[in-house]
Amino acid sequence: MIELYKKIENGERLTKDEGVKLLKEGDFLKLGELANLIRFRKHPNKTVTFILDTNINYTNVCYVGCSFCAFYRNKDDKDAYTLTIEELKEKIEEAEKNGVETALIQGGLNTELPYSYYLDMVKELSKSSVHVHAFSPPEIDLMSKISKKSIKEVLIDLKNAGLTTIPGGGAEILSERVRKRISPKKIDTARWLEIMEEAHNLGIKTTATMMFGHIETDEDIIEHLCNVRKLQDRTNGFRAFIAWDFKKENNELGKRVDRVTSGIDYLKIVAISRIMLDNFDNIQASWASQGKDVGEVALHFGANDMGSMLIEENVMRQAGFRAESTVEEISNIIRKSGFEPALRTTDYKIVKYL
Repeated sequence: MIELYKKIENGERLTKDEGVKLLKEGDFLKLGELANLIRFRKHPNKTVTFILDTNINYTNVCYVGCSFCAFYRNKDDKDAYTLTIEELKEKIEEAEKNGVETALIQGGLNTELPYSYYLDMVKELSKSSVHVHAFSPPEIDLMSKISKKSIKEVLIDLKNAGLTTIPGGGAEILSERVRKRISPKKIDTARWLEIMEEAHNLGIKTTATMMFGHIETDEDIIEHLCNVRKLQDRTNGFRAFIAWDFKKENNELGKRVDRVTSGIDYLKIVAISRIMLDNFDNIQASWASQGKDVGEVALHFGANDMGSMLIEENVMRQAGFRAESTVEEISNIIRKSGFEPALRTTDYKIVKYL
């Protein structure tokens, strides 16, 4: 392992096999030390950013029915819903009053929604001061099917309507071995990467995400990281990487998975992500999914951003996990860790230091 550690210290890129070895055999504290070294090479100051945002889900109707999802409903379920454009506008107006910077807008794959719904949504919501960060690759793939347009044409339509960034949802684990077992109806790895590449080529910036802690192996995790790293080499279109662990409550996959993911497991993933993703500027500490204490420690394992405030959040709540906080509390957590808190925009520009 000493040779691998030296390679990382020297700023050399790890291969896929080396990444697997590091994840399997690397010393926990040494991984944190190396990840922190890389973090400070990329961000020499002690600023840790976060964003005031809200997560709006326009529909919970979804035909895909992923085994890990507690949020989706069938169209005939009594608690199925789809918001109108007017209802979405009301949510955005409320967010604007609360000083929210960004609205993360995602929904289930509802085949009964017309293509115009998505374009009208972006046009109307973009009129506010709240940045619209919307539609993961599976949603864009559905729009392509509904409209009978190519992915590029759909993205151009969305961009013309006002969309400039999209989230990295729907990635889970970018390994076909895993995807075929946990979400067989969802787009495959190649399609997810294709949609992201088309977006990047059009100047639409995105994030990359990963959901771990279910049936994936260490090899699958490193394959995922290598897939997004390879695309980032070509496009430089990913602004950040965010990982979170699988929540077992209220879903089919949770009944089949015995493993328990610890804070140590999460911190190792943050560190490995920082080390492997040498072409990513920002690694988020996902306090909203891991808890504030673990989020705080992640700042010493390679993370430089505390992610989102999430004024409204529905998906993890359906899986039995709910994290809430305030700007003051997150700022204090960052200070307690020895860093300087700052609010940012979606493109990581500082709004103000706190």
